[in-house]
Amino acid sequence: MAVENPTSEMTAEAEVLRQRVEELEAKNAKLAAASKKDQPLKPFQIELLKLQRHLETKQTPMIVLFEGRDASGKGGTIRRIARYMNEKRYRVVALGKPTEAQLTQWYFQRYVERFPEGGEIALFDRSWYNRALVEPVFGFCTMRQYRDFLKGVVGFEKDIVRQGTVLVKLYFSVDKETQATRFARRINDPLRQWKLSEIDVQAQEYWNEFTEMKHRMLERTSSDVAPWTIIRSSIKPKARINAMKLILNAVNYADRDPDLDFAPDPEIVVTGRRELARMDEERDRFGRPSL
Repeated sequence: MAVENPTSEMTAEAEVLRQRVEELEAKNAKLAAASKKDQPLKPFQIELLKLQRHLETKQTPMIVLFEGRDASGKGGTIRRIARYMNEKRYRVVALGKPTEAQLTQWYFQRYVERFPEGGEIALFDRSWYNRALVEPVFGFCTMRQYRDFLKGVVGFEKDIVRQGTVLVKLYFSVDKETQATRFARRINDPLRQWKLSEIDVQAQEYWNEFTEMKHRMLERTSSDVAPWTIIRSSIKPKARINAMKLILNAVNYADRDPDLDFAPDPEIVVTGRRELARMDEERDRFGRPSL
């Protein structure tokens, strides 16, 4: 008859607790460092609260789309934008795989169901542009569905704006080496492993295909009323503060701080048209654009 060793069990429990304490201490240290690093964002986070109040007063809905490759910094930017906002007046929308029922619906329907009411802001962590980027690369939609999307999305967005919604479309652009480094951090850091999906693992392999889809998207879906703006996001702090500036500049809200610099950094922010021109130039010179 085996005899249990209570000392051994206590030692194992103590080791588990020790590891948990170390994880919490490391997390707290990272949070403290991040808080210090985020200090330059504070004035703009205050302005975002003013923007929120303005939208509520005017009963104006606002939609911000965050698109870009995996590990391009979309999620971290959204968290900092929403950090001090009134939780009752904004929503973060990050939809998963569509259900069988949703696959039979009008493609835009499940996104429209999450649209903001008057005075609300909806922050889409990926959006209906899944059909222009991820779905065609991985075969999650047919080519006919892809082409129908490209034909219909500009009119869809014009209707959104025509009905009084402020629409901001941001594309976070990261280089291949930076993406690989961020993936490696996710693999090795237990606090970040949840971010790594099966699709993420294949992102580097399909880099060129995503580049081609990005080019087509910018070429076909940028309009005067709903243009794309590109944010260079290899340096996260700069990407975050410039994203905030772009959102704030989309609305002429009350009580704007006259001493704050709202001008986007031209080294970080470029128009979709300029990005297309750069990609075309790279294609002419090297055969394929890199980002």
